[in-house]
Amino acid sequence: MKKNHLWLITALLAGQGIFAQQIQQDSLKVQQLDEVVVSDSKFELKRENSGKTVIKITAEEMQRNQGRTVAEIINTKSGIEIAGSRGRDGDVLGVYARGGRGRQVLIIIDGVRVADPSTFSAEYDLRLLSPSTIQSIEIIKGAASTLYGTNAVTAVINITTKKSSKKKMAGNFETSVGTNQTAEDQNYNIGSIQNSANVNGTLGKFNYGVDFSNRYKSGLSAAVTPENEEDVFSNYSTNVRFGHQFTERFGVQLYGNQTKFRNEYDASLAEAPNVGENEQQRVGVSSEFEYGKGSVHLNAAYTDYESMANDTFGESTTEGNNWVLDVYHKYVFGEQFHTILGVNYIKDEAIFAEEVDFTIVDPYVNVVYVSDFGLNLNAGARLNNHSEYGNHFVYNLNPSYVFDTNKGYIKLMGSYATSYITPNLTQLFGAFGGNPDLEPEENTTIEAGVEFKLNNTLRISTVYFDRNETNAIGYDANFTTINVADEIDANGVEVEATWLPLSNFSVNANYTFTERKGDNAIRIPKHKANVSVWYQFCESTNASLSYAYTGERFDTDFSTFTDVALDPFSILNLSVQHELIKNKLNVFVNADNLLNEDYRELLGFTTRGRNFRVGLSLNL
Repeated sequence: MKKNHLWLITALLAGQGIFAQQIQQDSLKVQQLDEVVVSDSKFELKRENSGKTVIKITAEEMQRNQGRTVAEIINTKSGIEIAGSRGRDGDVLGVYARGGRGRQVLIIIDGVRVADPSTFSAEYDLRLLSPSTIQSIEIIKGAASTLYGTNAVTAVINITTKKSSKKKMAGNFETSVGTNQTAEDQNYNIGSIQNSANVNGTLGKFNYGVDFSNRYKSGLSAAVTPENEEDVFSNYSTNVRFGHQFTERFGVQLYGNQTKFRNEYDASLAEAPNVGENEQQRVGVSSEFEYGKGSVHLNAAYTDYESMANDTFGESTTEGNNWVLDVYHKYVFGEQFHTILGVNYIKDEAIFAEEVDFTIVDPYVNVVYVSDFGLNLNAGARLNNHSEYGNHFVYNLNPSYVFDTNKGYIKLMGSYATSYITPNLTQLFGAFGGNPDLEPEENTTIEAGVEFKLNNTLRISTVYFDRNETNAIGYDANFTTINVADEIDANGVEVEATWLPLSNFSVNANYTFTERKGDNAIRIPKHKANVSVWYQFCESTNASLSYAYTGERFDTDFSTFTDVALDPFSILNLSVQHELIKNKLNVFVNADNLLNEDYRELLGFTTRGRNFRVGLSLNL
């Protein structure tokens, strides 16, 4: 598509949206200051009764970010830096939360831990996620191993997928196209195509859902090279779910997922294919039985991972799978004590020179006390039982106190928690440096903060955190994995603010200061800030403008094995949405990196310049 054609489509859609109808002041708020939080206790509690500043990404916010990846959306939140999210869609993503590494962030999908046991770091690949399937995301920062187990050290990203409609049949179809270009080469050719389709419904006590999505990106080189030849990324994802509500108190859901992506990349030998293919297949079951003031919950899944690479070093394949089972009992004593007693089972398997595995069986308990005079207390403990190293105990204590005011509240928060990371299969049994005698990494986190809410229009929170990391896994002089003696200290401050002065206008802002001591702290910015402004022009049209600042950070130049300082940069994004047919047809226009800033996110990797995207969403 030629440049002038894309500009014409953009202008028509934006113009039609802005001037379609008269301004209406009774527009619905898209964000609530008193939202319910779940992740920090597994109970639905009012935010003021939670001792954490849980971040909630709602369905409305996901809708306002149509066309953007899950990594891009999460990267706008305080305390988190997802390196590679602003580059080419196929770039390997690193999730750095509160000065930690990717292995210290746990990702949960519909109550089940997801992680690829066959990879070097055993992390979950965010490139596998399709935004169109997600209902909401909760992010709880800080140590959460007592409730969620291994890897829940610096953050838990809890993802809930979309549920079935109450109608007999409902459908949603989304499509969008856009440019995919650098700041230097503004050619305005179509290089990005995204599509998704979802059909779901409820027939009596039976519910169902089927969805499909794909992403295709071309036009960018993975690395900055003299040739800058394009590297193509494509992703295909299918989800199927069926459920039956046997009674009002008992229901079962079955689901399956298959995701594939193909990613071209640059390597030292340009003549090599330099392509990777990843596939994930998951089947699972969830069930809930309610009785009186109690309920029993089951979440279980089996996931199979396979990755293939064909590059300078030849062809290689990794295979792994894991079983996850989480069963817990919830009970409320009176209206004040919310208790959880559960057991978590994990079995990770991978194929190296031979098939290897380990198992984890963890009983855990958690209690939330909500008083009628302002005191709240969240406390818990977990006994980690690992087939290789034996037992490990973690616990948390998270008090908070709420002072009611005439127009809101002031909440004081504090926590002391321990957490852990089990050594993964590569570290235990890998062909290069495997050591079956490894112990788990240990972390201790202290937090203190205050939150202020006024008139349901303003909320400001500030949290200080300090984390000490010991027994981390590294390498000795013979490249054998060991528990290193050196300690890592990370501390910082997170500030978040939400302002809703009018029913059709909102402002969200956050700032993060992070300092990591004990190593080179690569790819972790000391200063980071985000500001977004949303305005609803009329009942059918709204727009959002967001600004993101990323401060100086270091990255490693592997040609010289020295650390290089990367300059700060700022990005301005614009999104306009318009409802052509009420509750049926929506169109949107996105303009990312509006000022076309040329910057480096990761050393040697390509970043995107000014890009436009237009699309539509149809509900049936």
